[in-house]
Amino acid sequence: MEGVLGGGPPEAADVVVIGAGQAGLSVAWHLRRLGLEPGAGFVALDRGPDSGGAWQFRWESLRLDDAHKVDDLPGMREMGLSFATADPARPAREVVRDYYERYERWFGLNVVRPVRVTSVSDEGTGLLVATDKGDVAARVVVSASGTWARPFRPYFAGAADFRGVQVSTPGYRSAEDFAGMRVLVVGGGTWAVGFLRELEGVAASTVWATRRPVEFVDDPQAGVRAVRRADEAARAGLPLPSIISGTGLPATPENLAARDRGLLVARPMFTAIEPDGVRWSDGSLTPVDAIVWATGFRSELTHLAPLRLREPGGGVRVENGRAVREPRLFLAGFGPQASTIGANRAGRAIARQVMAELGTGA
Repeated sequence: MEGVLGGGPPEAADVVVIGAGQAGLSVAWHLRRLGLEPGAGFVALDRGPDSGGAWQFRWESLRLDDAHKVDDLPGMREMGLSFATADPARPAREVVRDYYERYERWFGLNVVRPVRVTSVSDEGTGLLVATDKGDVAARVVVSASGTWARPFRPYFAGAADFRGVQVSTPGYRSAEDFAGMRVLVVGGGTWAVGFLRELEGVAASTVWATRRPVEFVDDPQAGVRAVRRADEAARAGLPLPSIISGTGLPATPENLAARDRGLLVARPMFTAIEPDGVRWSDGSLTPVDAIVWATGFRSELTHLAPLRLREPGGGVRVENGRAVREPRLFLAGFGPQASTIGANRAGRAIARQVMAELGTGA
């Protein structure tokens, strides 16, 4: 089946899906399976120039492995595709871009790109999705905009005066950019671990700083507990906790070996940044030439600001994927759905609720 639209979006659709990463494509697939047709039934808008969601923007050296894996989209197996059997030597961004493009075409999802959504507002009988390619009137909106566009960088005194290089995760391109440098990696998640392993032997030296003590765990239930914590926060309208804070880092042989040889050994967070390095709580200074901020992301919800969804606690109340303050709005890939498995499972649940909201049944 063919179907990737060029040009702008339609003037109206029953459902607008914002984002064509894992969560957005999962929702779109389920909507089509439940009887909605692309065009007047639903339209998926994506800001990226190509298929692949945020993966298309990741660095060339990144490969799919246990730390950076993608679960199959619903229906992918019937195409004879699976990320489990993808070529591990190919850059992850190429694999995901290729597979997602083939998926969109095979199922005729007609993703419209590149389209940047600027706002979603209440128009009384429906919602108005404003974009840089024209407005779309919708009965229901599914926001699956992810987090890649909103890297989080914590405030530290002196950061503005640092004379070296500073990049957040989306700005990282290659370990070679840091060849011969003394590099500080900040953050306790899988991105930080990946950067440290890539920089080993390329940078002159690395030092790792984390807000929490690092744990390497082999606990199949850790992910379940972390998702439960994220769900509780979403239902209460509180800021979402990081998944890694509840799961720890995977105790893979590669990670454990890197820990044992002294690479993956974290220091507690520094207290200040100075022009040529960072100051620790004991008063010592470590000279560094570059800081890589692998300090996580926040959900990209700025386009939803006109709907006034924020709770006093600072978060957005979401129950089973539906925004409590605006029942015509669903958030896919948000909170407990942030993992690739969670995004896939949520696609079906959200699509069924969308169909019920439209009054079609499902």
